[in-house]
Amino acid sequence: MSHVIVVDDNDTNLLLLRHILQKLDGVTVDTFADPLQALAWCRQHEPDLILLDYMMPEIDGLEFMRRFFALPQRQDVPVVMVTADTERDVRHLALQQGARDFLTKPVDKVELTVRVSNLLALRKSTQQLANRAAWLLEEVKQATAEIRAREKEAILRLSRAAEYRDPETGAHLLRMSAYTRLIARQLGLPLQEQEILQEAAPMHDIGKVGIPDAILLKPGKLSEEEMAIMRQHPLFGHEILADSVSPLLQCAAVVALSHHEKFDGSGYPHGLSGQDIPLWGRIVAVADVFDALTSARPYKQAWPLERARQHLEEQKGAHFDPACVDALFALWPEVMIIRQRHADEQDSLLLSADCQGAGNA
Repeated sequence: MSHVIVVDDNDTNLLLLRHILQKLDGVTVDTFADPLQALAWCRQHEPDLILLDYMMPEIDGLEFMRRFFALPQRQDVPVVMVTADTERDVRHLALQQGARDFLTKPVDKVELTVRVSNLLALRKSTQQLANRAAWLLEEVKQATAEIRAREKEAILRLSRAAEYRDPETGAHLLRMSAYTRLIARQLGLPLQEQEILQEAAPMHDIGKVGIPDAILLKPGKLSEEEMAIMRQHPLFGHEILADSVSPLLQCAAVVALSHHEKFDGSGYPHGLSGQDIPLWGRIVAVADVFDALTSARPYKQAWPLERARQHLEEQKGAHFDPACVDALFALWPEVMIIRQRHADEQDSLLLSADCQGAGNA
């Protein structure tokens, strides 16, 4: 049903217009002699068309239109202004304020029904198009979300594949990516960028798939020649991920290439320093090293939290971007929650002791 309201201070006009309009199929009519009452009704309801008299007490038709179109989601409702034939200036002002059509007093019955019917049909078509557009937009959002979910799953599986060749724990990726998002959020990165960086961070060491097992899994200290080969894994990772059309993989490529650069320029593979290191790489460097220090590995014990915090503090401006370190420390309670949520079995005993001391950290 289409809902038409008539606003006119003359009761006779209201009765006549209601009588004519009610004969239209699929139309319901409400009438208002007081324009302020009509505005109050319109704040709670959305009419499909307004038939509006110009000459009224308190506020005229032009002022009614100004107030009506100022209401939320009312700008597309058609308004038909009823004026005298001599009031051309009023018609011009009404057009400027958004009136869709005019009727001249005395109102002709045939003209009234045809114009109202046409405007209602146009409004219905417009609403159907809007609903169709909204449906299509929702379909696109769902399809995009499915693509992002598949991308995320593929990245996580590739990251875990790399982990099988590296003696790191299964929860490392979950923790370090969560720390990455904390830092990004504290630094004020947009929400979408935070999400992409969190999903890309697990790919930081994917280039290790190109490192020979004899070097990657060597239990002892690497020689200079072996270390030179190991330091190629950021380049390998970048080659694997670069030139993708996916924003997620583009981010992962940057992270893979830059997360071993150091703020003072002593890192690798390109020896970048300071702001020349991509921010994504600077963020992931802090998250990755912090989790590596505080996690047990076959070749080392987990560091106590205080020792790890002290190390990061000492390396501000050397290894790490000071702003990224400060961002992690600023959200310390959330760091503890992430550690507890994604604790490794071998770390569980250490975790309870760390959490007990976190209040003093």
